[in-house]
Amino acid sequence: MSLDTLLPDLAARIAAVRRDIHAHPELAFKENRTADVVADYLENLGIEVHRGLAGTGVVAKISAGSSSRAIGLRADMDALPLKELNTFPHHSRIDGHMHACGHDGHTAMLLGAAEALAKTRNFDGTVYLIFQPAEEHEGGGRVMVEEGLFDRFPMDMVFGLHNWPGLEAGKISVIEGPVMAGTDRFEITVTGRGGHAAMPHQANDAVIASAALITNLQTLVSRNTDPQEATVVSVTRIHAGHADNILPNSVVMGGTVRTLKPELKDMMEAGVRRICTGVEAMFGVEVNLVYSYGYPPTVNAKVATDHARAVAAQVVGKPNLVTHLKASMGAEDFAYMAAVKPGCYVWLGNGMGEGGCMLHSPHYDFNDEVIPTGIRYWVTLAETVLARKDG
Repeated sequence: MSLDTLLPDLAARIAAVRRDIHAHPELAFKENRTADVVADYLENLGIEVHRGLAGTGVVAKISAGSSSRAIGLRADMDALPLKELNTFPHHSRIDGHMHACGHDGHTAMLLGAAEALAKTRNFDGTVYLIFQPAEEHEGGGRVMVEEGLFDRFPMDMVFGLHNWPGLEAGKISVIEGPVMAGTDRFEITVTGRGGHAAMPHQANDAVIASAALITNLQTLVSRNTDPQEATVVSVTRIHAGHADNILPNSVVMGGTVRTLKPELKDMMEAGVRRICTGVEAMFGVEVNLVYSYGYPPTVNAKVATDHARAVAAQVVGKPNLVTHLKASMGAEDFAYMAAVKPGCYVWLGNGMGEGGCMLHSPHYDFNDEVIPTGIRYWVTLAETVLARKDG
């Protein structure tokens, strides 16, 4: 049985599965229903299933032929803590939870690929299908690696895929090297001495010190980093005081640092600490910094990228293979897998994003029209990397 024969009916059934998952979103490490849907679907096909890695993770194994070669195909399962504003029939049934990043589509497409691979088995080796929990901020990929993903399921390479609004449906973007940024977080508390707003000389204004700190943090990018190196420092929240006539005793702010190279992460942390120390000395306040390292940059290895690029060109045609897009300053915990095994993470065009259909929007929805492309990419990738060596 060929993929071309399977795909029309398979894609329609997978779209229904995708919409069911969309209607029942679950947050990081709580993807119990989703994991059941995944495991039940695979087991009904007679596929070997392993549950419980990183709590709700599912790993399936499909083998053919006699080769010891193996690859991993990864999809994420978790939703976001966001209230959905869509009203279509498959909208979220759980208030405040939403599949606003397309993980429902990623999971469904990998299920479709599993079914096709199990029925065609036109490869020589083993394909591991990795259904990962907790991609959004919680590092489910890291936990899977720490709990022995690559020890229990030895593989030569690992591949990931994410839908990409703004990229036309029918296109696939493949980039060698850094493709997603590393992300760190900081929280800074500036403590001065509160007082009457009409008598600032009797206080030590933490707000003024905080304003200087925020302004100087921006020099880490504009004056301390090579202009050709992508780096972001953003203060995203600040809380100070509660009345117009009171200078608050302290100010709390937080934000994010994004870099594409590991060495820049260290440089940014050192810079944030240096500026905090300088503001302490300049304003006579106390500055307490909590700096937390998050996901590392996602870096596509050449050997895996070469495979992904060739397969994408085969699946969508060379004119629809996109290689010029810049790396995104968003983050992705596929990075933890790609740091251990040669990996490649590609973007699947989800359409141009009209109607607010961009990632993390309350109006987002995965484009079911790209499901056949996603399934075909996964299956062709497995068949290419694990090609039979007859004769």
